[in-house]
Amino acid sequence: MNEAKSTDLSTFNNSWYNPGSPVRRALWYVINVAFFLNPLFPFSSLKCRLLRLFGAKIGKGVVIKPRVNIKHPWMLSIGDHTWIGEQAWIDNLGQVTIGKNVCLSQGVMLLCGNHNYKKASFDLIVGDILLEDGVWIGAHSVVCPGVSCAAHSILSVNSVATKNLEELGIYQGNPAQYLRKRNIES
Repeated sequence: MNEAKSTDLSTFNNSWYNPGSPVRRALWYVINVAFFLNPLFPFSSLKCRLLRLFGAKIGKGVVIKPRVNIKHPWMLSIGDHTWIGEQAWIDNLGQVTIGKNVCLSQGVMLLCGNHNYKKASFDLIVGDILLEDGVWIGAHSVVCPGVSCAAHSILSVNSVATKNLEELGIYQGNPAQYLRKRNIES
């Protein structure tokens, strides 16, 4: 008879994962709460300078709205003229690369971490996220670990990208499914 296995979180061990020094992470936590999560601090230019100070690569003309949560700025790259909407969460346990002219709408979640549910120890899994130029991630949508969104693709409102999105593709649903090609007029 097979003995049923079960999750045992007491065996969880992510000692292999090192996102930076504890001092750097603690200092960033304070800055993130004071300037990024704060709904009363709307100044994008100062936010961009703070991100650069912590090692992020930030282009020109980047707009970061209030109440944005960023886990590790030293694992973040944002291209020129990109917009990040209110309450976006960049949970970048891995590298997040965001191209030029990208729009992350309100409440978007970029999740680089997950857990291996097949293991009793519930091991941490980390995957990088790439959003190429011109991508639009609709409000309250989720991009999962290891996903790439090709140039000018769209993930519509409340959708979940569990697989790569094709260039100029419009996707919707959970999991997101291809709907049609995006036509960009001049």
